[in-house]
Amino acid sequence: MPKLDEHIAESILLFGKSYREVHIWLDALAGSPQCGMKHRQKRHHKAGLEQVRRIFGEEAVQAARQHIITDLKMEGWTENDPFPKDEQHYIRMGLF
Repeated sequence: MPKLDEHIAESILLFGKSYREVHIWLDALAGSPQCGMKHRQKRHHKAGLEQVRRIFGEEAVQAARQHIITDLKMEGWTENDPFPKDEQHYIRMGLF
């Protein structure tokens, strides 16, 4: 799993801003008693991007999407696969 600093560096490179608060929010449930290491199924999907839009604004969505794609690729997802819609779709896709 990429570390916070890696997500931030990628955002600075691609978008010119760190979007630190967005990356922290996306991974906030990692290691929690509620999710353990399956935290991605909670926010790493289209519904999560809508939450990012409401909380952080339209501009933050691009960084959140890239964060999610970077993490999904670590699970074997490719750009030819569908982008997860929500938590249930994420689980049905067999993602961690």
